[in-house]
Amino acid sequence: MKVLMFGWEFPPFNSGGLGVACQGLAHALCSQGVDLTFVLPRRLGVSSNRFRFRFADGNGFEELEVDSLLVPYVTSKKYGNLLRDAPVGMYGSNLFAEVKRYAAAAKQIARSESFDVIHAHDWLSFGAGIAAKEVSGKPLVTHVHATEVDRTAGHVNDYIFNEEKRGITASDRVITVSDFTKRVLIDKYGVDGGKISVVHNGVDPGNFTTKASVSKITKLKSKGYKIVLFVGRITIMKGVDYFISAARKVLVYDPKVMFLIVGAGDMEGQVMQQAASLGISNKVLFPGFLRGEELSEAYRSADLFVMPSVAEPFGLTSLESLLHGTPVLISKQSGASEVLRNALKTDFWDVDDMADKILSAVNYKSLHDELAINGRRDVEACNWPKAANECIQIYQSLL
Repeated sequence: MKVLMFGWEFPPFNSGGLGVACQGLAHALCSQGVDLTFVLPRRLGVSSNRFRFRFADGNGFEELEVDSLLVPYVTSKKYGNLLRDAPVGMYGSNLFAEVKRYAAAAKQIARSESFDVIHAHDWLSFGAGIAAKEVSGKPLVTHVHATEVDRTAGHVNDYIFNEEKRGITASDRVITVSDFTKRVLIDKYGVDGGKISVVHNGVDPGNFTTKASVSKITKLKSKGYKIVLFVGRITIMKGVDYFISAARKVLVYDPKVMFLIVGAGDMEGQVMQQAASLGISNKVLFPGFLRGEELSEAYRSADLFVMPSVAEPFGLTSLESLLHGTPVLISKQSGASEVLRNALKTDFWDVDDMADKILSAVNYKSLHDELAINGRRDVEACNWPKAANECIQIYQSLL
């Protein structure tokens, strides 16, 4: 079976979970015999011995490797700021123009490829998937990792919302990463539930290291501090402001706790100001966006990982934390809560409950260890080969 897959980013050139999910699924599909061609909007320094890459800017342009503007959660304003420093002629004049350029290039790519099924990830790639379907007549699968409703906590950009709906409507089958997201599509987008298949994400242990190292974090622990970790985009949908409010309550009872916020986003300044106004800025660290060994060190060093999302289609970071032996407290408003039985769970808005559970996890070793050991077993059931097999069954149903 041959699959033409459209994505927007791919590790190590990724800004978050979308690229990681695409990588894990692509490798697992190929391991199960799928002949895969993965298309990206621009040329990157990526390669694979399992499948081919195609780039939608390869029509005679000189090959350049630059920091990408094309990240999955970029806003129009941020895209405009990044565009000023980009090579001339490589990108559309704004984010929406770039999405259209990608779709136009996808037509040419689809005409030159042989494939049985088209698979497009998230709205930025939906136009490319639709274009490939128009010229080939092949079935289209759209894969929804997040929706505009989730990303904006209900304050949607109409253009993006309509593009998502257009892609979902044009597709022959829709994949969502959780029942949570499936319900959003049914309730907010009017999609027939019979068209939607839920395929939970997996996690790839090979993306992380487990060797010990000495860092500022471990030095803090040697002084008796407990570490509570957040990893993700610092945006409205991730609930970091609720996390800071809970941190203040925790510190009233236990001042020997440090809160580590790993990531970046449009609410970063606001969250820093919130910590300062609550008088806890000396107990909240912002190391920025981490990957590789630095990210693994953050996971390993933490006593508890917290995912306080307002709306979380899945939440790969919670699985990554458990993979490193760190227990998790996750929002009930998340897809991960569907697959993780051995996790503490809370409503994102209930900061009192969040604080109580943080204190329990960091102060009671038996609870910490039980959540870590049994949570790791939950993660073992969430793997990319299982997700790939479910996708293959969907492909076969369309042929």
